[in-house]
Amino acid sequence: MSKSVLLIPHYNNPKGLSRSLASIDASENIDVVIVDDGSKKDIIDETIVNKSFIANGTIKYIYMPKNGGIEHALNAGLDYIQKAGIYKYIARLDTGDFCVGKRFALQQEFLETNPDIKLLGTNTIAVDTNGKTLFTLTMPAATGEIRKKMFINCMFIHPTVMFRADILTETGYYPVDRKSAEDYAFFFKIVNRFETANLQEFLVKIEINPSGISLTQRKQQVASRLKVIRDNFHFGFYPLYGLIRNTIIYFTPNSLIMFLKKRRG
Repeated sequence: MSKSVLLIPHYNNPKGLSRSLASIDASENIDVVIVDDGSKKDIIDETIVNKSFIANGTIKYIYMPKNGGIEHALNAGLDYIQKAGIYKYIARLDTGDFCVGKRFALQQEFLETNPDIKLLGTNTIAVDTNGKTLFTLTMPAATGEIRKKMFINCMFIHPTVMFRADILTETGYYPVDRKSAEDYAFFFKIVNRFETANLQEFLVKIEINPSGISLTQRKQQVASRLKVIRDNFHFGFYPLYGLIRNTIIYFTPNSLIMFLKKRRG
């Protein structure tokens, strides 16, 4: 039995789901929980999706009765995983994103040898819908820097993380009142309580899709991010800088943000 389980939310993109599963190395030992968030247009064909998964593990499908948003789909998955009570680690991947190399084995090995670390992310390569590299994201490695810089932006790329299942008894699930920034709010709860880290390897490729949440709902996302900063605010350089920076970002066009990311990457 695998110690790890991969949680993937899905909505109207079964082809992307199959590509994501196919990117998992055949040597990996990991079960998968797929939560369909009320897809109607492009529904999952389990037979086709199952064929794309060549790693060692099983796939569990959960179907939400209606589209309620990613935070509700994620929480349904976490609820199933927690009640199963058989997994030590929970990993994440989004539909359309890709694993690089033996990602899960490397993350699990790190967590096994560093028991104080409760949440572990990785560096990331951002690609367009044709697989062309747009930019890279290098995340801070250690807890101290992560805690400070969380006020500027989320210091974990959501589809890269693996965390210990037992922390859910203390942190709870993803907040549902911080729309489009549920991961930021969830990770902040973890960072405030536990040691965290980012592997300095590029183990996930994230697809930048024009119809994705981060672009189509960016203003909502940044507004929720500002609420998360206020939720965790204390007087200091990083909290104040984070409030100012994200307020500026709220009024900055998407095209300019993408241009700056490409220049930086």
